[in-house]
Amino acid sequence: MKVAILAGGLGSRLAEETEARPKPMVEIGGVPILWHIMRYYACFGHADFTVALGYKGNVIRRHATDFAALSAADLRIDYSRRQVEYGAQHGCEGAPWAMDGWTLDLVETGLHTNTGGRIRRLRHLLHRERFFLTWGDGLSTVDLDALLAFHKSHGKLATLTAVRPPARFGHLELDGDRIAVFDEKPQTGEGWINGAFFVCEPGIFDYIEGDDTQFEKQPLQDLARDGQLMAFRHYGFWQCMDTIRDKLLLEKLWASGEAPWRIWDDPRRTPAERRTLVRAVALPQPALPQAANDQDSQACAS
Repeated sequence: MKVAILAGGLGSRLAEETEARPKPMVEIGGVPILWHIMRYYACFGHADFTVALGYKGNVIRRHATDFAALSAADLRIDYSRRQVEYGAQHGCEGAPWAMDGWTLDLVETGLHTNTGGRIRRLRHLLHRERFFLTWGDGLSTVDLDALLAFHKSHGKLATLTAVRPPARFGHLELDGDRIAVFDEKPQTGEGWINGAFFVCEPGIFDYIEGDDTQFEKQPLQDLARDGQLMAFRHYGFWQCMDTIRDKLLLEKLWASGEAPWRIWDDPRRTPAERRTLVRAVALPQPALPQAANDQDSQACAS
């Protein structure tokens, strides 16, 4: 199943990092956040990626091609055909390359195109079948198997993953003057926001007018009005990277060795067993589908 990732926004709220590179190329643990997102999807068996480029798209193109070229494999370049062929791996002691089986389409969608317009410009690659959709700046432990099963169960055009917004400040619970609970950075227990992990049917393209359309506004509002937008409630870890504060938090989690989304490292576990690590910390989903409504708000921006 295809995974569409929006990676073309200006990332102006992270200007310290995005002056020289697009936000999906900002690194967590020495590799771009885009790589973390793709690796997470691949753990669930979804490794056919379509990435919408825009601002500094050549940085992503260069990284993708260099990453493949520097994979310790033989290389043959045919400049007349603009083709690169990769041969045998060397120096890997027989270990499979982590990106084996991945395919990647990098699609130029314009510098100033809005999120809906970028999705619309991917239509020629996505119009025939159901697909995942996400932004290139958010990490989560969303159970993608359960998300897809939920989407299939209700038969609507789109499913949005609803998440609890992370609290900006610490949380205290008081018993008189005594602090009963101290939680440094909890997920808030109230309200739901758009976590930007979607499953979509090709019919969503009919709700996008053109390049200036912001997907999080009119298209989602119209889908909700028509009863075609459903909410999959995710109670586990979710964090977007909008600011330096967010980046430092993700870096801290990665450096600690306890990054919740890092489910691919244990060679003793099969892919199915790794996915259970996600489910172990998730609360049960509601028995009945819940329609997304106008109170859902955008959390991440491409």
